[in-house]
Amino acid sequence: QVQLQESGPGLVKPSQTLSLICTVSGGSITTNHYYWNWIRQPPGKGLEWIGVIDYSASTSYIPSLKSRTSISRDTSKNQFTLQLSSVTPEDTAVYYCVRDNGDWMFDYWGQGTQVTVSS
Repeated sequence: QVQLQESGPGLVKPSQTLSLICTVSGGSITTNHYYWNWIRQPPGKGLEWIGVIDYSASTSYIPSLKSRTSISRDTSKNQFTLQLSSVTPEDTAVYYCVRDNGDWMFDYWGQGTQVTVSS
């Protein structure tokens, strides 16, 4: 059973960088054909896909956030990370790490972590 767990600070000040880690268990992030995503849900709004890192470490980001976003991985810890720079209160959301099984299906989700941007 694959499990994903987000971790990171729950409060970030405006203009700082939001950093989250997703720890994966029950499966390797380097296994072929799996894609590892970050998705967020602002309060009162729908889900928003942020970006992905795949099994070969290739990355892709939503254009609206691309200039502020970086996704990387640590294969020795089976983790992948999200960094979002120059945050504003509009980046306040529940952030999820999610696996795409390669068939455009998000099959495993972390429980989500609330991040609030406030001074």
